[in-house]
Amino acid sequence: MQEEEILFRADNIVKKYANHIALNDVSISVPKQSIFGLLGPNGAGKTSLIRIINQITAPDSGNVYINGEKLNREHVSIIGYLPEERGLYKKMKVGEQAMYLAQLKGMSKKEAKTSLDYWFKKFEIDAWWNKKVEELSKGMAQKIQFITTVMHKPQLLILDEPFSGFDPINSNLVKNEIKKLRDEGATVILSTHNMGSVEEICDDIALINNSRKILGGKIKEVKESFAKDQYTIEFKGNVVAFANAVWGGWELIERTQIGEHHFKAIVKLVGGNSLNNYLKALLDHVEVLSVNKVIPSMNDIFIQAIEDQKLQKENNINLTNKTEENE
Repeated sequence: MQEEEILFRADNIVKKYANHIALNDVSISVPKQSIFGLLGPNGAGKTSLIRIINQITAPDSGNVYINGEKLNREHVSIIGYLPEERGLYKKMKVGEQAMYLAQLKGMSKKEAKTSLDYWFKKFEIDAWWNKKVEELSKGMAQKIQFITTVMHKPQLLILDEPFSGFDPINSNLVKNEIKKLRDEGATVILSTHNMGSVEEICDDIALINNSRKILGGKIKEVKESFAKDQYTIEFKGNVVAFANAVWGGWELIERTQIGEHHFKAIVKLVGGNSLNNYLKALLDHVEVLSVNKVIPSMNDIFIQAIEDQKLQKENNINLTNKTEENE
């Protein structure tokens, strides 16, 4: 990817706290005008990276760039950050607080009022302008926080668990607004444990675990790379004929009955058997209605990638111990 296509880049970031390594040689590139999923279990290192981007802390080594420039104080004005831990002043009125935060972001009173009027109407909360924050529900307060994060039209949006506290309707509303912001030019880094949301709206992802990036790339390519040679086949006919049609070269993973003589099966091709050869043998025995490759969900991939890293770590430890014993 060309440098001009990248809005945010982190190169070989290392961050340590006392004896704990939070980030260990982590590099990521976030394309312009994309939604980038920053994934990982709790304690993986995501928050440490977000804090570095927001210049709350600095890396011990490595560099961070925005629009090709090394991260500096001037970049604060083009970043919008929604932290996982929300922070609104409970005794202040909603509109008063929103105006205050807008001016902190460099907006004039006129600009702030115009932007806030737009967002309050869009989120159907204009009637709450003169209410105190402590009167809001969790979901309502979340809407206010989201609005104050995006109202100054930042180039880079960092959203940490933005769907927390929302019911399905409002969660969908926010997802649509995030996609619209991307389409209008914003670049979004989305940190979430909600893999369903990642599949819905993310273009690219990076998975961090135990301080290291263990997976990254475009969603479609990542999913394809984890796909096993499995296919869902819907057919009509006799199940015995289906089973006997091909000898060897496949395994039945699962079979369900849809109706009379109507079935759906998940099969795995083995031993180098091709889908074409399998279907040729099958078509003389049953009526094939559809064939689809089984693509794993992001939730499955998340779990698998972390398990693979754990297994690799255990194997390395065992190999080291064996080497030391031989010495």
